[in-house]
Amino acid sequence: MPEDGLYIGIMSGTSVDGIDAALVNIEGDKCTFIGAATCHYSSEVRHSLLALNDSPTITLAEFINLDLKVASTFAETAVKLLRKCTHDATDIVAIGSHGQTIYHQPNVEFAGTLQIGDPNTIAQLTSIDVVADFRRADMARGGQGAPLAPAFHHYVLGASSPRVVLNLGGIANISILDKHVVGYDTGPANTLIDAWCQKTLNIPFDKNGDWSSQGNIQQNLLDQMLQDPYFASHYPKSTGKDYFNLTWLDKYCDTTAYRAQDIQATLVELSAVSISDAIHSTAANVTEVYVCGGGARNNYLMRRLKLLLAPKQIALTNALGVDADACEAMAFAWLAYRHKSGLSGNLPSVTGAKEYAVLGGLYPHQ
Repeated sequence: MPEDGLYIGIMSGTSVDGIDAALVNIEGDKCTFIGAATCHYSSEVRHSLLALNDSPTITLAEFINLDLKVASTFAETAVKLLRKCTHDATDIVAIGSHGQTIYHQPNVEFAGTLQIGDPNTIAQLTSIDVVADFRRADMARGGQGAPLAPAFHHYVLGASSPRVVLNLGGIANISILDKHVVGYDTGPANTLIDAWCQKTLNIPFDKNGDWSSQGNIQQNLLDQMLQDPYFASHYPKSTGKDYFNLTWLDKYCDTTAYRAQDIQATLVELSAVSISDAIHSTAANVTEVYVCGGGARNNYLMRRLKLLLAPKQIALTNALGVDADACEAMAFAWLAYRHKSGLSGNLPSVTGAKEYAVLGGLYPHQ
C-alpha cells in the first residue's frame, strides 16, 4: 500500500560543496515541494572527503569517525529544514538519505559503490525513520546503481512530448523522458572545474564561472581529453570522482604548460562538449532540455551549453515547477516513499539491472 505523506530527502553530491535537504508531500502521483535547506561540512570533514579521491587511504578508525561526522551533518540539515518549514519530526514519514559517495566503480571485476553517513545515527539524532543505501540493490541485480534520478524525473517531470532533464552535479547525468526512458552519466560537470579551482586558487568553486570565462579554451588539450574511452562507451554507464579527478587530468595534461585559467576554461568546455554530444546523439529529436543541480548557477557553463545545444531550448526545471537546487534531494525523498510503499525505485532501462527492485534499507527510529 502506498504510504503517502511528508518525506525528507538529503544528499551531498560528488562536489562535496554542501548537504541539500528537501521536504516534499507525496500523494499518489503528485509530489509537492514544500521547502529546502542547506548545511556545509566543517572544513576538516570536507578536506577529509576530498582527500579520499586523490589518495584513497584511510584507517578504520578514521573511516568510522568520518562516517559519523557525515551522519551528524546530514541530521543537522534535516533538523534545520524542519525548523524552517515549521514541522515536527512526528510529521515526517521517513528521511531518504543518499549519503556521501566515497567510491563508485561499477565496471571493474569487483564492482561496488559506497556511501557513508550512518543512517542509524541520522535516525536517532532526528527521531525520524531513515531509508538509505539505495544503490547496492540495483548493483546486486547487475545494474550500475546509478543514476537513480531518472526514475524520479520521469515521475515528476515526464510529459506527453519528449524532453531531457540534465543534472549538473559533480558528475553530469541526463534523463531522456520518452516512452522508453533512458539515462546515464555523461561525465564531469563540476567535479574537475571545482578540483582545479581548489588546487589553484584555494577556493571551493568558480563562482558564476567568472574565472573560467577569462581563460582561453585549449583545443588540443580538449581533443586529448575527449579521447577518454568513457565518453565513447555505450550506456548504461555511470562514473564518479574516483575516475574523473586531478589524477585523471594529469594523465592528459602537463598542467605546467598552460595558464591556470586556460585549463579552467578548457575543463568547462570538456563538460559542455561531452554533455552536448551525449544529448545530441541520444536525444537528437528532443527540443527541450531542463537543467537542475549546482552547475546551473555557473553562468559560463550554461552559456556554453546553450550555444552547443542549439537549437534545443534550455531552461531550468523551475519552469516545470521543480526547484532546480532541490530537485536531486527531492528524488531521494521520493525513493524513501517508494521503499516505504513497497514499490520499485530503479529503472532497468537506465541502470542495466536485470529486474526492478525496491531500493534501500529501513533504519527505524527506536
